[in-house]
Amino acid sequence: MQIFRQLAEVPANFGPSIATIGNFDGVHRGHQWVIAEVVSRARSLGQHSVAITFDPHPARIIRPESSQPLITPLEKKLELLSATGIDATLILPFTEELSRMTARTFATDVLQQTLRVTELHEGENFRFGYQAQAGVESLEALGRELGFSVRVYAPRHLRGKAISSSRIRQLITDGDISHVRALLGRSFAVHSTPASGRGYGTRYTVPTINLAPYAELLPAHGVYITSLTVGTGASSETFDAVTNVGNRPTFGADSFAVESYLLNFHPIELNETTPLTLTFLHRLRAEMRWPNPEALKEQIGRDVAKAKRYFNLCRAVGSRPRSADPLATLQEP
Repeated sequence: MQIFRQLAEVPANFGPSIATIGNFDGVHRGHQWVIAEVVSRARSLGQHSVAITFDPHPARIIRPESSQPLITPLEKKLELLSATGIDATLILPFTEELSRMTARTFATDVLQQTLRVTELHEGENFRFGYQAQAGVESLEALGRELGFSVRVYAPRHLRGKAISSSRIRQLITDGDISHVRALLGRSFAVHSTPASGRGYGTRYTVPTINLAPYAELLPAHGVYITSLTVGTGASSETFDAVTNVGNRPTFGADSFAVESYLLNFHPIELNETTPLTLTFLHRLRAEMRWPNPEALKEQIGRDVAKAKRYFNLCRAVGSRPRSADPLATLQEP
């Protein structure tokens, strides 16, 4: 996938193209459906397929006081977009100036003159231009004038509810990992590095790893069955894990941490810049204050036992993807 990080990077001979515009936070199943149609249509016509997105998220410029953390930071979003098979992604730096651009100017400068768009695929709630004043009817009128057609999509639904980034964001905030997986089409994951000041050396020998402070979306405080991938590429290694997201109230410390206990740990190469991918698979329970460390230790033993059962069940079904939760019937203690 080609990546253009500003309009000026798009080659003069780019296009004709089939395009879609959006924030694509999460690159969820609704996004994937539209993008698959864009890719298929472009291939059938011998044109380029392109996704147009923004960085930072427009809400962080227009409504900074109410903007929310992202499901997928930009670089991860680009990885997910690349996996769809789309030919190119254009990242428009979202500035005050861009926020004041009229719908007509955007359609003319970006869609007609730069990308030479022949078809634009958008959801029925799509809005654009200064103060989001233009909707799909205005887009269709501009398309007739500027030489591109518009295909409008109704929201994709699952279990009777529309799939949307805002709904997924709320489910993650609630800790509802199983429903998030159904809407994303994959398990929710965060990408970070080890926390600093933990004594990481060339050889790491303790089976607990804390994530560095993470600015984007994390699930509700609680204990989760997770997998932790250390490193990237062929040299990476993935461990089964139990992760606590929260403030560790039993010890009276208001010290937030994302702390993972690795079940199948062995000493590994690790330093403070090692990439970590923490994937959330199942929520075991809410974070609780226990009367003493001994009670907490007993509960951790129960958490670990449930996690081991989860991974054993996953391996028992072999290569079947984790689209369903093997422990969906487990109750919190």
